[in-house]
Formats: sequence, C-alpha cells, structure tokens
Amino acid sequence: MESSNTEGRVSTAALYATVFLPFAFGHYVSFVFRSINAVLAPYLVASLQLSAAQLGLLSSAYFVSFGLAQLPVGLALDRYGPRRVQLVLLGIAALGSLLFAAGDGFGALFVARVLTGLGLSACFMGSIKALSYWVAPARLPSIHGYLLAVGGLGAMSATLPVEIALQYLNWRTLFVVLAGITLVPALVIYFVTPQEPLAHRVTRWPSVRSLFEVYRDPAFRRTISLLLPAHAVAFGLQGLWMGQWLQDAGGLNAHDTAALLFIGMAAIVAGSLSIGNLTEWAGRRFGMKPLDVAGVGVGIFIGVQVLAVLNIVPLIPVITVAFTLIGTIAGLEYTIVAQSVPPALTGRAATCLNLLIFFSAFVVQSGFGFIVGAWHPDAAHHYPAVAFQTAFGVALALQLPGFVRWLLRREWRPAKAGATS
Repeated sequence: MESSNTEGRVSTAALYATVFLPFAFGHYVSFVFRSINAVLAPYLVASLQLSAAQLGLLSSAYFVSFGLAQLPVGLALDRYGPRRVQLVLLGIAALGSLLFAAGDGFGALFVARVLTGLGLSACFMGSIKALSYWVAPARLPSIHGYLLAVGGLGAMSATLPVEIALQYLNWRTLFVVLAGITLVPALVIYFVTPQEPLAHRVTRWPSVRSLFEVYRDPAFRRTISLLLPAHAVAFGLQGLWMGQWLQDAGGLNAHDTAALLFIGMAAIVAGSLSIGNLTEWAGRRFGMKPLDVAGVGVGIFIGVQVLAVLNIVPLIPVITVAFTLIGTIAGLEYTIVAQSVPPALTGRAATCLNLLIFFSAFVVQSGFGFIVGAWHPDAAHHYPAVAFQTAFGVALALQLPGFVRWLLRREWRPAKAGATS
C-alpha cells in the first residue's frame, strides 16, 4: 500500500498494521454473517421447520437492514470518521448475534438478523473511507481488491469450517462465539487505528441534498446500470441459494456442499485479488477504463448463469465455482465510484452505492426463495430442479437490459491509456 500525501510520516507497514488489517477484519466478520446461512439453512429448517420463503426472508433481512443503514452511515462516516462509527455499530452486530442464538422462532430470528445487518453496515464503507485518507487514487483498484479478498476469506470461513464446527457445537453456541469475535475489530479499530485527518472530515452533518447529487451523477448511473444487477445476483445467491441448489439440483450431501462452497469462496478471494490488478494492467496496456473491464466480466457472468438455467447436472459444481469467481467483477463498482468523487464525499458516495446493492440483493435473495417455493419440496425438503431453473432465468433477465445497453453504447472500445472512470 502506498500512502498519499495526506500523511507522509506514516510508513507503509504501519498503514497495513493500523488501518488496513483492523478494518479488513471487520469486513471479514461481515462476510461470515452474510454467507453463513448457505451452510446453516438445513439446520435452521430442521430445528424451526422454516419454509423456502421464510428462509429467503430470514437470510435477506441482513441485506434490507444493511441497505436501510447505508445513507445515515455514510453521513456518520463523513461527520464522525470510521473509528467511532465502527465501535458503536459492531457492538450492535454482536448484540444481534446473541439474540439470534437465543431466538426460538422466525420472528425472533428475523429481528436478530436485522440487528446484525445494521451493526455490520459500515464494515466495507468504513474501510473505503479510512483507506481513502492514506492511499493514492491510482492504487485504489488493487487495494480495494485486497479488501474484497479478505471478505472472500470470511465467506470461506462460513462454509466448510462452519460445517465442521457444527459437528461439535450447535448453531446457537456458534452464534455466541461469533458475537465475541465481532467485538475484536471494534476494539482494535478504536484503540489502534490513527485519527483520520481533520481536513477530510465535515464539521457538521451533510445535507440530504448532497446524497441526491450522487444519484444524479451520469457516471454513477452508467456504473449501476451495468453492474448493479450482477452485483445483486452474486451477493444474493452466494449467501444462501447456491448451497440449496447444489443439494437439490446437484444431489450433493451437506458435507460435500460445504466443501464445494468453500472452494467457491476461495475463488472469490482469487478473483478479488486479481480483478484490481487486472484492471490496472488493462488500463496501462490497452487503455481500457474500469467500466470496459466490468462490461466484459458481466458478459462472462451472464454466460455462466445461462449454464445454470440449462441445468447440466455434471457441470453444476464447475458452474458454482465459476459463478463465485466471475461474480467478483461486480466489485469494480466501488472503485469506479471512489475514483469519481472528492475525499470528503467518499463516505456518502460509497454508501449510496451500497444502499442500492443491498436492497437489490434483498429483492434477489427473497424473490429467489418465493420462486423456488412455488414448487412443493419432497419429504427430504428438496425442491425440483425446474424451480431453480426458473429462478435463475428470472435473475438472468434482470441483468440483460444493462448489459445490452452497454454493448449498444460500445463502451468497450479502448480509451486513451491512463483514462479512468
């Protein structure tokens, strides 16, 4: 990581130790909670007799509360800085985890999941805000890629390791342990991370009008037109329905499903580590803008989903890994937005984007459950393959308009080397 001119006296090693790693650990925790229901679903269904629609709503409650929190969180990050904001919110997330452990029905678990999503709502945006103080803009694609990779490690931890842990702990005890882990980054960030430069903090609450300025920006709208649907599908399905699909349509057992999800989440790490460097290389070598790279990636991602709709059973494990690997292209949204706004606005701009992403992920994850739930499960709670084919087809249709619009605008044509946006 190379420091910006904001604080030249802080070494690169110190930035990693006191800024990147503490915030990245918070982002890691958020991905554990986001993805854990993909493995936990059979245990919740067996324990509480949840339907597919309830399961989808319960898991996606994280997304809706996360999304609702984004605008006030963005304002708070710009006003108070990420250190203080994270201390409060991660404490709320720990409380949500404890309440989830104690929940005895769908309603109680839903409320706990909402609290958890609220408490983790600043993990990624707070990281972006903190890194924007110290990292030169040209280095943001790769640094954001590293941050996304840490999130991928969290998603990996929510797969096979959780399945193994559940052989020794029940799911309620597991959430008590997670509550304790959630408090670790909160305390480290507050006591170890240096104070942000005062010049990059606003002295009073920004106006709501400043949020609408972000949404009116043409570059912002072009970015979300192409990447938002793909981002929502990647987030919404990775965290729950990929595991159910592997068992119901692919015929895998719980352990093999967890192992394959673990490999898939490892692909997220690999993709996140690669995409930022690939984008920087494509800009230097071919003059491609980040949006050019994103468009090519979305096209490949759509192709993977076409294979899912076709339901070629022997390819389902490969499709699962490809889905998670190629889906990381959607993370370029954050880089494109971060490069287009001044430092004092990064918190609000990033959270405006996150608001759209997580509300869309809520719609995708819960909507997928309602579509699958239109079919009756068998005695083992497995749904027919056609239910998943239909749901994947609807998800695919959501992504096509933005992709086609990008193709028609021919935005894939290389720009001059060094161009960004």
